[in-house]
Amino acid sequence: MKRSLLCLLLSLFFIFQTAGAQTEKESLDASRERVEVAKINQSIAVAVIDEKGTRFFNFGKTNTTADAKKTDENTVFEIGSITKVFTGILLAEAVKRGEVKLEEPVSKYLPGTVKMPSRNGREITLLDLSMHTSGLPSLPTNFKPADSNNPYADYTVQQMYEFLSGYTLTRDIGVQSSYSNFGVGLLGHVLALRAGSSYEDLVKTRILKPLGMKDTSITLSKEMRSRTAQGFSADGDPVSLWDLPTMAGAGALRSTTKDMAKFIAANMHLTKTELAGSFDASHKPRHDVSAKMKVGLGWHIMAGSTGEIVWHNGGTAGFRTFAGFSPILKRGIVILSNTSYSVDDLGFHSFDPQVPLAKVRQAVSVSEKLLEDYAGNYELAPTVLITVTRKLDRLFAQLTGQPSYRLYAENESKFFLRVADAQVTFNRGADGKVESLTLHQGGDRVARRVK
Repeated sequence: MKRSLLCLLLSLFFIFQTAGAQTEKESLDASRERVEVAKINQSIAVAVIDEKGTRFFNFGKTNTTADAKKTDENTVFEIGSITKVFTGILLAEAVKRGEVKLEEPVSKYLPGTVKMPSRNGREITLLDLSMHTSGLPSLPTNFKPADSNNPYADYTVQQMYEFLSGYTLTRDIGVQSSYSNFGVGLLGHVLALRAGSSYEDLVKTRILKPLGMKDTSITLSKEMRSRTAQGFSADGDPVSLWDLPTMAGAGALRSTTKDMAKFIAANMHLTKTELAGSFDASHKPRHDVSAKMKVGLGWHIMAGSTGEIVWHNGGTAGFRTFAGFSPILKRGIVILSNTSYSVDDLGFHSFDPQVPLAKVRQAVSVSEKLLEDYAGNYELAPTVLITVTRKLDRLFAQLTGQPSYRLYAENESKFFLRVADAQVTFNRGADGKVESLTLHQGGDRVARRVK
């Protein structure tokens, strides 16, 4: 019986490994296609980590200038919310050192002048902040950036304290996991206060230096800045780097695939480190997000056809990132891109063939005269318009009350967005004039042209 079970397990492992090699290749091929053919990502840098070591794959260049450098494993990217994983590990490390306890109230570590919100006699704990079960919103209501290109830069600690002292929770604590940038930003702030340090110094001292991650930082040196990729919006426009002085723990780190490969290898216990216990504590599932998703300390744990995937992604104005590993396949992956176009599907598919790669739509050129024919207002509902405008050889669509987004031509009548999975088809009447458009997003809805 034991021999049969062992044979079955070995057979399954072989099948998973074979499937893993194929899906890894498919994800790499898709990365190349998105950069070199579809040109929706300016560049993509990939690190694949397993027991044999780390392999790097790089596609594209760091910017669009004539002298742009090719992206490589030393190119610096903003990793965005993958920072939250580092904050979760800092929490586990603080517990190990006896500095804090997971179930302790956050209020214990804040100045006495700050009144933490509570509900039904329950206080928000450090664990709640890490699991996104605090009941705090994604962003505070007094978050009103002066510069939308660098929205977190002017949010202060005083504003954080003022929000906490005046906020009333709208749902019970510890019940629902609802993603909160503010909550994890607060956690990073509290852990730094407890250690008598800045968040950056704390993460450097306790995680980065022990792992030899010399190219991971918040503050960029002159030399690191020279290797930092230019960020681009989904529409291909250059955008600014983000600064998060108060909510650093939510998304302030910058890194390279070479450094992030070290981080993933250590999480997988492929390298020895005194942080091993804290890594394990951060991987432990602690709360159900959905039927297939759980959350640990920072990490998400997703059930897949090849076993659990421990992962997190990140996004800033001009970067999209993914980092994760499969304990069953004993393989990890890091994907960093300097374009605001998701790479999540590339990461998940590399582990699980049942997670499809996103369809890549190829843009074609159409005449400015055709674009001018489509410009106008289209009524989606009595008080909701889709306003279509032309700017030279570009077409834009704006839904009432929302920003304007570029439309890309798939053919002469059908266009698509890159910021969302949505398409628009322009419809002509018997007289050849454009009379309506059909919005394809979670179904089809027709908007009549009103002028």
